[in-house]
Amino acid sequence: MHNLKPEISADLTGWTIAFDLDGTLVDSAPDLVGALNAVLVEEGAPPVAVSDARLLVGRGARWMTQQGVALAGIELPDARLEVLFERVVDLYRGRIALETRPFDGCLAALDHLAARGAALVVCTNKRTALSLALLDGLEMTGRFAAIIGPDQAPAAKPDPRHLLISIEAAGGDPARAVLVGDTRYDTEAAANAGVPCIAVDFGYSQTPVADLGAAAVISHFDDLAAAISALASCPTDARSL
Repeated sequence: MHNLKPEISADLTGWTIAFDLDGTLVDSAPDLVGALNAVLVEEGAPPVAVSDARLLVGRGARWMTQQGVALAGIELPDARLEVLFERVVDLYRGRIALETRPFDGCLAALDHLAARGAALVVCTNKRTALSLALLDGLEMTGRFAAIIGPDQAPAAKPDPRHLLISIEAAGGDPARAVLVGDTRYDTEAAANAGVPCIAVDFGYSQTPVADLGAAAVISHFDDLAAAISALASCPTDARSL
């Protein structure tokens, strides 16, 4: 991990900052778990606590549904689980920005990076249409050059092509890019693409964030600009160490 010595006013023109969505930019667990609980109640099962299901969100709605059903103490065949997953997605679409909010300091950090010349892009394993609906609902879409879900890439993160396509969509160069994320899908995608990753420790990782191998770890968006400046000032071959 780098010894970060921030040059917060550094020019970031020509740099691309890619962001994961759920657990990085926004806290979407309340709405995702809310949709899951509505389905569990429909199935005659007890709802799960958001605190218990929060870390399930990081692996996607299908995994969250499977594990949520297990937490509720019911067993279902795979075909029925798939039906419930699609029902969760349908309900989630209807409440996508009801309780979801950007993490504290997120919007100010995005605006600060853009003012310094950085291009911003979302690289998320959430379906593009759902991602757009969420960001539209939070009035955040206009801050990004592109929103790239897994359906716009050959494969989802941790496949590096997802990240590389996202950087390209923003008009960027992987040699002058950073990914900001919260789980191993982000750190592995970045490592596979040769791009440094900054991990946030307030997201949905089931693995301790310090163990993910990120170039830097931050606990608040107020620290993001300094972390990016430190990486941008490093020699190219040292940025992902």
